[in-house]
Amino acid sequence: MTQPFHRRALLVGSGALLLSRCTILQAPMTPQLYVLRPGAPPAMGAAVRWRLAVATPDAAQSLDTARIALTRSATTMDYFANAAWTDRVPLMLQRLLLQSYEASGRIVAVDRDSAGLETDYLLETEIRDFTARYDNPQGPPQVSVNIQARMVKMPQREIAGSQNTQQQMPASANNLDSIVVAFNQATGAALAQIIGWSLGMPGPAA
Repeated sequence: MTQPFHRRALLVGSGALLLSRCTILQAPMTPQLYVLRPGAPPAMGAAVRWRLAVATPDAAQSLDTARIALTRSATTMDYFANAAWTDRVPLMLQRLLLQSYEASGRIVAVDRDSAGLETDYLLETEIRDFTARYDNPQGPPQVSVNIQARMVKMPQREIAGSQNTQQQMPASANNLDSIVVAFNQATGAALAQIIGWSLGMPGPAA
């Protein structure tokens, strides 16, 4: 009379194992994280004697994410599967802007606008494009970075100037490592343009 009991136990154990395997197979994959590290722009030009605050960049909801965006047509947007940046794109770019200003050695003080620093200028930016564009479905994508920047004189909050920066860089191959390299190159060129332009602003009293 003990054999049926053992059979039932074996069947129950096998079912639990099968359920466990199904749970493992259906679990979401942890995305591979990629670092945006464009490098510091060249420190060219005279030092300025004013202070700057850097606001968190604005972005459409589709770009205000840690996911790596791609487009295959003018009317669609998607994301690379199982891959992500280390942070949301606006927060990454704000941090990179701060690091770039500091690395230039050309400015007295720079910080986030939320730090309470008394500043002479506020840098506001809008991320209009930060995608890998597959214009040619047979080849690797071209990375597009488009950032609108404006310098706001403080405390009057008067717009002192604005600039649109657009950089494009083809990926050398259709794989994420090569695409991230292209993102680094395009982002580095865009940051260098913004840094150079903004540090060319006259002193707030001018």
